[in-house]
Amino acid sequence: MRALKPKTVHHLWDRMRDLIPVPEDHHPLGCHRRRASDLLCLWGMLFRLVTGCSWEDAEVALGWQVSDTTLRARRNEWVAAGVFDQLFEEVLGDFDRAGLLDVRHSAADGSLHKAPCGGPGSGPNPCDRGKLGWKWLIVVDANGVPIGWVVAGANRQDSVLLSVSIDSVSERLRKRIRWLHLDRGFDNSNVRAQLAERGLSDACIARKRPRGKPDAVLPAPKFRGKRWPVERTNSWISNYGQMRRNTDRRQEHREAQLALVASILIIIKLIDHAKNSPIR
Repeated sequence: MRALKPKTVHHLWDRMRDLIPVPEDHHPLGCHRRRASDLLCLWGMLFRLVTGCSWEDAEVALGWQVSDTTLRARRNEWVAAGVFDQLFEEVLGDFDRAGLLDVRHSAADGSLHKAPCGGPGSGPNPCDRGKLGWKWLIVVDANGVPIGWVVAGANRQDSVLLSVSIDSVSERLRKRIRWLHLDRGFDNSNVRAQLAERGLSDACIARKRPRGKPDAVLPAPKFRGKRWPVERTNSWISNYGQMRRNTDRRQEHREAQLALVASILIIIKLIDHAKNSPIR
């Protein structure tokens, strides 16, 4: 997977290094054990994120250069400092300044996955025989680049979470959304009212067939082929093992993982754009 390629990690680390807080040394003599490298810890987090393995397996993959306890502690430090959220905002800003972000035609949809360890933000998955699961509802631009999301239990309805995911988009980008493309699961009056409150009354929502009329002819969509980018983005995110089967118990950890995955997707697109650009 490209998330583990040295070039991707190099660009990711280049954006993260200035966001990581400098640790405070409280030892009176300053003679404690040397701190593990932040870059090495990042490699461990990425390996676990991509493969879905345990922290102990990530420790083995790194050749026992850093312990699983240190990996967990470093992850918690970065989550508490908001490193992953700041990283996403910065790389999304880079993507926008490059003129690649097209939010006029945006789309939103949810994706359900396993969460066997439970915890806050998980719930019975109606698509998996009621087993514990979690979901994200993500908003993307016309090219499938994530611009906002919400994380919740698998039993939460997409139509209820839609307003929260839209509010997670920065106000600067939200004002630029002209059409929001949604599937028929959002075809109800509550969703339309929420969208109207946010200035998105022109949302393109697929229509449901009337009950008792399976042969009813539905109106053709105003725009064709504008909703599939969000399906593709959900597929990209689901390729990460820790996203398909999340073993974390805290919602803030899942949110941080989603922010990291979204940042990686944007960085890969920026790398491809620079590679194909005639100006080097």
